[in-house]
Amino acid sequence: MAIDDKTRTELEAAAFRRLVDHLRERTDVQNIDLMNLAGFCRNCLSNWLKDAADAQGVPLSKDESREAVYGMPYETWKSKYQGTATPEQVEAMKKVHPHSH
Repeated sequence: MAIDDKTRTELEAAAFRRLVDHLRERTDVQNIDLMNLAGFCRNCLSNWLKDAADAQGVPLSKDESREAVYGMPYETWKSKYQGTATPEQVEAMKKVHPHSH
């Protein structure tokens, strides 16, 4: 199946928006769990968005990219939904991703 670049970009954008919506709904899933299981988290996704903006010369701050992913200011999300990582989660993170976060 051949897809032109414009359609491919539109499909990728739709998939990205669906992923972001899914992560916003799943506030029960902690970033550290995402990192330990999948190798990325909401912060990674917001960093990738900022990297893409930077590459295109689009002004987007770190706070703005995080708000685009979290659906609210990052500090608000942290205070409402982020739990305290268990020692086991932290150890798993160090083993699986020694240079992350």
